[in-house]
Amino acid sequence: MRKTYRLDIEGKHPDRLLEASKHDIRKYIKRERGKALPAGADFWDFDSKVGVDEATAQPVVFAELTRAVDALVTAGNKQFFVEVLRKPGKRTPRPVNAPEAATASESDFED
Repeated sequence: MRKTYRLDIEGKHPDRLLEASKHDIRKYIKRERGKALPAGADFWDFDSKVGVDEATAQPVVFAELTRAVDALVTAGNKQFFVEVLRKPGKRTPRPVNAPEAATASESDFED
């Protein structure tokens, strides 16, 4: 998804246009997550870019996408560009830590 959202459409409040654009982005993400995964993939991951226009878009962490959009709008921009591209992701196993401490026996609690 590559799209420029304008916030200065006549007859529409900029706050409502901002909320509508965020809804559109979330709807796209939900639709993409529902697609079949390729072999060997565990989940859909996303690469994202945000900027005032396509030429100035900078990569952002996917989890920070809406905060980056809010920052652009707070800075007074009347439009913003969003690029969200899906890619297959593979989960990595958690590292194995040192064995847990042995459970306490009844003798540990006696006076």
